[in-house]
Amino acid sequence: MLTNREGQKVPQVTFHTQQDNQWVDITSDELFAGKKVILFALPGAFTPTCSTTHLPRYNELAPVFAKEGIDAIICLSVNDTFVMNAWQTDQQADNITFIPDGSGEFSKGMEMLVNKDVLGFGDRSWRYSMLVVDGVIEKQFIEPDLPGDPFQVSDADTMLEYINPNAEQPAKVSVLTKPGCPHCVRAKKLLTEKGFNFEVIELGSNGVSYSSLTAISGRGTTPQIFINGELIGGADELESYLAS
Repeated sequence: MLTNREGQKVPQVTFHTQQDNQWVDITSDELFAGKKVILFALPGAFTPTCSTTHLPRYNELAPVFAKEGIDAIICLSVNDTFVMNAWQTDQQADNITFIPDGSGEFSKGMEMLVNKDVLGFGDRSWRYSMLVVDGVIEKQFIEPDLPGDPFQVSDADTMLEYINPNAEQPAKVSVLTKPGCPHCVRAKKLLTEKGFNFEVIELGSNGVSYSSLTAISGRGTTPQIFINGELIGGADELESYLAS
């Protein structure tokens, strides 16, 4: 049964992690005591929803959460430390603390350990998020008990809405580029100098073609920059946009 534990202390667990090729044990108290922490738990590292949406959005909004007094954001999964470390590297999620609940002890203590044999996973954590203040769960968002892997309420935006619905969010910037494009280099330099975080979509990678460029932007040259869904254009147009 999925139990909401708001108002209760987090389970007291020792997590076995690898840091710089050394075993390092981390306790619940070290993670939560005297701190304001967001923890989001998910079924598994490298799985689709976890890798494309759940984790990346928390990593993206980490600076916003920091401004709201959040000391740390923890990603927890019933995986071993080697898998979690590899996933962090793959995702380049430097703003997130990855905690391996390899034996499921913490998830069991949260009453969130579920059997996912139908997916070949065995026992894994149900998907949820929570705000923990000095070791006590202030707010918990638990995904509904539905078949499959529901993802409706444990996302970063729902948590931010709870903490501060008026928080200013970073612009969503996408840059369509191609290898060897000097104007692409200039555009990325301009964005970096202005403090923008941005994703780079390179033609020829992951199935993105020149036809994709035309279909998305209506143009055939690179770069093409989008900010909050609005097509800004190339490097010159970006420069004018940033100047204004």
